[in-house]
Amino acid sequence: MAVGEQDADAQRVSLAGTGGVDPRQKAGRLSGGQRAQLALTVAAAKRPELLIFDEPAAALDPLARHAFLDDLIESVTELGAAAVLSSHALPDVERVCDYLIVMAGSRVQLAGEVAELLASHVRITGRHADLASLPAGAEVITPTDPTGRETTAVVRADRALPAGGPWSMAKVGLEELVLAHLARADRTGVRSSSALTEAHR
Repeated sequence: MAVGEQDADAQRVSLAGTGGVDPRQKAGRLSGGQRAQLALTVAAAKRPELLIFDEPAAALDPLARHAFLDDLIESVTELGAAAVLSSHALPDVERVCDYLIVMAGSRVQLAGEVAELLASHVRITGRHADLASLPAGAEVITPTDPTGRETTAVVRADRALPAGGPWSMAKVGLEELVLAHLARADRTGVRSSSALTEAHR
């Protein structure tokens, strides 16, 4: 066996050991979390520049999912690689992603740095007529939701909305932001078969 092959094998064993996987154990007898860890280990051992994951934690219980996502972030960081994650699990996406693409009907509905997207969206509550007084550059993403005399909507704005306006404002989370854009796509006739993709540095 060549020296390079020995080094690669040693690295595989070392990586597997860090995930709590016994290299001597048969893959068929591993738990779901261990199989996911093994798959990640095999992929990382090849030192790729790009890793692509399709619902990698979908079948895992909450504890195994948490551990796997930690390992994923650690592996990608150590490799200095990029990773693309396709997932419908918004909590997973929120935890590990730094760039988000929201798709519906095979079309991109939203794309950008997660921090910037969150900063540019806000939930406003006020009278329905107050929406007409939103400043230029502000766009209502969700249909208005009337609750008595008040209306609530998710708004995207190029710059912060002025404080003290005729509405109250609150930050939105990633789930609310994504669902708002998927709802708009559905409302405009785009089939909402969503995929969430993230590229991690």
